[in-house]
This record gives sequence, C-alpha cells and structure tokens, in this order.
Amino acid sequence: MDAQTNAADMPTTGQSTDPDTLRRAITASALGNATEWFDYGIYAYGVTYISAALFPGDVEEATLFALATFAISFLIRPLGGLFWGPLGDRIGRKSVLAITILLMAAATLGVGLVPSYDSIGLWAPAILIVLRIIQGFSTGGEYGGAATFMAEYAPDDRRGFFGSFLEFGTLAGFSLGAALMLGFSLILGDAAMHDWGWRIPFLVAAPLGLIGMYLRAKMDDTPIFVEESVVAEGRAAPGLGTIIRDHWRALLVVAGLVVALNVVNYTLLSYMPTYLQRRIGLTPDEALVVPIIGMLFMMVFLPIAGALSDRVGRRPMWRWSLIGLFLFAVPLYMLIGTGLAGAVAGFILLGLLYVPQLATISATFPAMFPTAVRFAGFAIAYNVSTSLFGGTAPAIGSALISATGDQLMPAYYMMLACLVGLAALRFMPETAGRSLREDPFARGT
Repeated sequence: MDAQTNAADMPTTGQSTDPDTLRRAITASALGNATEWFDYGIYAYGVTYISAALFPGDVEEATLFALATFAISFLIRPLGGLFWGPLGDRIGRKSVLAITILLMAAATLGVGLVPSYDSIGLWAPAILIVLRIIQGFSTGGEYGGAATFMAEYAPDDRRGFFGSFLEFGTLAGFSLGAALMLGFSLILGDAAMHDWGWRIPFLVAAPLGLIGMYLRAKMDDTPIFVEESVVAEGRAAPGLGTIIRDHWRALLVVAGLVVALNVVNYTLLSYMPTYLQRRIGLTPDEALVVPIIGMLFMMVFLPIAGALSDRVGRRPMWRWSLIGLFLFAVPLYMLIGTGLAGAVAGFILLGLLYVPQLATISATFPAMFPTAVRFAGFAIAYNVSTSLFGGTAPAIGSALISATGDQLMPAYYMMLACLVGLAALRFMPETAGRSLREDPFARGT
C-alpha cells in the first residue's frame, strides 16, 4: 500500500463531525450572525426615531445624517477584515469569533444609552459615530469568520444546506429587530417611542452577545483548520501581499458577487422601511410590517435553496437570482408603490428572487480560498466590496431619489449591481460537493 496520502484521499471536510458538534457549530455561527443583523435591523427600522433623538436639523436632514452614520460602520469594515482575517487564519476561527461578537454586542448596547441631542448637543451624533465604527470594525471579522467556521464544519455534499442556516440567523436577527421596534411602537405609542422607547431594543443585544460568546468559546476549532495548522507549523502566515498576488482572481470574483449581493440586501432589507415611510407614504407601523412578513417567507425558503444548491450547484442558483432580479426589480418596485398590499407582495417576490444568493453565501465564498488564507481572503474581499457598495446603498438610494425625483431609483441601482454580479459569476468556479482542501482556481472554472 502506498504510504503517501494526498488531499484527495483525505476524509471529506466535516464528514467525521458528529451531529451534535455540527449542530452546536451551526448554532454558534448563526447566533453571532443574528446578533450582528439584529443591530442593523433595529438601526434601520428605528432610523426615524434615532434621527429625531440624536441628530440636528429638520426631518429630511436628520434622516440623511442617520443613514450616513449607518454607512460609516461599513466604511470601517475593511480595516476590521484586514485585522481579524489574518488573525483568524493564524490563531483560529473560534477565538476571533468570540471576541468580535462581544465587541459587536457591547457597541449595540451603547447605542441605546447615548444621551439625546437635546441633552448633550453634537456629542450625541459623535458618540454614535464612534460606536458605529466599533461595530464596523468587529463586523469586519464576524461575518467572514462565521461563514468560514460554518463551511469548514459542514460536510462537503451538504455545505449549501447547513450554510443556509447562517443566513437564517441573518433574517432572524433582522426580523427580531423589526418585531421589537414594531411591538414597542404599538404598545408605547409614537410619543414614547421618540422619547425613550426606541432605546429598548438596543439593550437586548447584551444578552444575545453573551450567549453567542459562550457558545463559541465552548466549541473546538474546525477540523480542517487544525489539520492545516499541523501542516503549516513553523511556517509564517501569508501576508496581505501574498494573498493579493496569489489569490487575486478569487478576491475579484468574490468582490464582484458581493456588489450584487449587498446592494440588493441593504436596499431591500435595510432601506425598505425608510423608503416605504418617506417615499411611499406608509405609516411607521405599516413600513415595519412589510419587511417582517417578507423576511418570514424568505426564512422558510432559505434551507430549501441551500439544499438545492448542493444538487444543482452554486452557479445556477446565482444566475437564476441575478437574472430574475434584473428583469423584475422595476415591475416589483412599481407594485410596492401601489400601497400596503402591493408593498407586501412586491417585497415577498423580491425576497424570493434574492434567496438563492443569500442561501448560498457561506457555501460559495469560503470555498473560493484555500484554508491557509480562507478567513483573511474572504473577509478582505467581502468587506471592501460591502463598504463601498452595500452599506452605502440606503444613502445612495435616498440621494438618487432626492436628486431625480424618481421613486424607482433603488430598483435601477439594484439592476446595475446585478449586471456586475453576472460579470463576476462568469469567472466563478463551481465548488458544490468539492473539498475545501482544494483551491478551486488552481483547477480552473
């Protein structure tokens, strides 16, 4: 018998992981993601209250300031990716993830405690900006790390299915944030919400973060990372220059796909309540009901889409989604503009067209990079693209409408992003069922 063992002879990633460990890994990853998006949800869905409480100027100016502050955390995310990504490849995924979730939850808690503009003047938005910077810095390592952690624990032939639960956590966090904002608004009334009620959902982040940190700290690092650590013992970790030189194709493909992914994501999930209220004329409560209903529909189909991607591949799922969104974004935005019922129907249909992308993120992107640079490569590409095109999408959509008077500008922006995604998809290798021990770009597309 040949004594040598090559990568193809090794056990498939995650196949030796027992079901209980796999469930804990999924829970630990998804809960952290839920905590991250819970913050984005309560900020996006409470922007009317936050702008009135913490910013100067009239309603229009304060809202733009609040949306710009929302974007600030995204501009700092690449720095977080540059810091946490290489650290996660060097010391392990679970250690970094335990730290980032704690930082994230603490900053979210802090937002709920910032004194009002009437109390401390410009210190209020200044403190908020600092907290959003901390959130952005921690999130720069959170998402890439959680997706990598999930992907490396999942079996190769079911990575799409198990990875979809990370995005289930995304929508669960968003939905919980929206539901809390809506629930407190109905219970307390508009005056109390503007006065102090908007702060309560931010305080919920503290226990969520502590639970997530505990779960992650109790997990072992992923088997494939431990294996790579043994192989690379004594070898210097690849630096940024090496990652760019040796993996530039993967970086560009992921960045291009993320343009489409996150312009759609933040236009649809983050900006929609503000759009429905300020541009379509729905009440604050109606503007929250629409995405809650839509996200619940999306959550049902996420595991189905993830499992389907294990059978047909990631590329077809992305192609269907991008083409569908490009063709139907404008008609569905026109449907949204007809009123509450049209808004619910339009949001649901846009969400279902988006699900094939969302469900396959943690199966698609980590597989673009080999283990030694997976955390860093994913975090850098994802966060640079997200900071430029994702987090800025709400502010860009609002500014385009103000400049042109056309309520369909967010749909046009979404269509443009889908074209970028289709161009990147052309160069993406298929990774469904493939071992994470392979470099997909080394074998071509």
